Amino acid sequence: MALARKKGTSGAATRRLEKAAEIPVGVVGLGLMGNSIVACLLAAGHPVVGVTRSLSKHRNTRRHLQSLLREMRHERLLSADPVRLLKNLRTTQDYADLSDCRVVIETVLEDMQVKYEVFRKIEAVVSPETIIGSNTSAIPVTLLQKGASHPERFVGIHWGEPAHVLRFMEIICGDETDMRFVERARALAESWGKEPSVVRRDIRGFLTNRCMYALMREAFYLVESGYATIEDVDRSVRNDLGYWITLAGPFRFMDLTGVPAYGRVMKDLLPELCNSKEVPALMRTVVDAGGLGVSNAQGFYNYTPAQARRWEKRFREFAYDIRALAMKYTERPRKKRRSGL
Repeated sequence: MALARKKGTSGAATRRLEKAAEIPVGVVGLGLMGNSIVACLLAAGHPVVGVTRSLSKHRNTRRHLQSLLREMRHERLLSADPVRLLKNLRTTQDYADLSDCRVVIETVLEDMQVKYEVFRKIEAVVSPETIIGSNTSAIPVTLLQKGASHPERFVGIHWGEPAHVLRFMEIICGDETDMRFVERARALAESWGKEPSVVRRDIRGFLTNRCMYALMREAFYLVESGYATIEDVDRSVRNDLGYWITLAGPFRFMDLTGVPAYGRVMKDLLPELCNSKEVPALMRTVVDAGGLGVSNAQGFYNYTPAQARRWEKRFREFAYDIRALAMKYTERPRKKRRSGL
């Protein structure tokens, strides 16, 4: 049974939509992640310009976005009419249509050359005060700033999928990023319903990906070395980390469960953890066989098409439920009292 969602007051929601309506946002790349980012921005009230290489390949974009927005409304994350919000979207192949945007988010292939070409096209048409954010998952922002006319306004804006549901967001500083653009991006992220983290020094993979890939490397090592099956590793991680990690990150969890024990375990365990720099053989096998996961019913698990569709649906439903659970236990910052001076 889905957790109950809290519905914001219509007055506050209306004021947020009116404020966002004054801030046009561009999104370059309308794939899976691009669509869910657009849904999040439309739900927040922004006029959105979506840029794609081929409008003919995205004929169903509006229908898909309407489905995402209706889903948000059903889950009580949205009170506005999805049909009305969709009127704020313009899709185009012309980068010149981004000229009025105050924020542009790039979400194209994780390919440096492709991103450079996109950035040069964006910079040619937008104001020097426009934030340019890259939804890169791992490329250091400092590298993406190279050759930019105004590198100070480049930031990483790292979303999670589904972007219209998750509260996750990382805002990453490159070596030349001006903190005023970071603060603007952080404030916007909060208005999008995110709980943003700022990565103050640029590093490949940023925060969660570095932690996640360390976990994945060890998971592959345990399976490939015969210590456990894929199913058993998944089961253990899901039933241990899975029960606490929405409430508390690793440092809070150590505080909650007693710090010294972790220090004692680290002394003996850390030297024995896998530190391979190679892509695991099992990963290469699945990728070389064309496995995409549930999207083509071929991955680390075997799926029938019906099972794959069911897992996709469960993943979306879980994202809404886990958001509601996280919101229930999220600490609210205390409002500062006015001094009256």
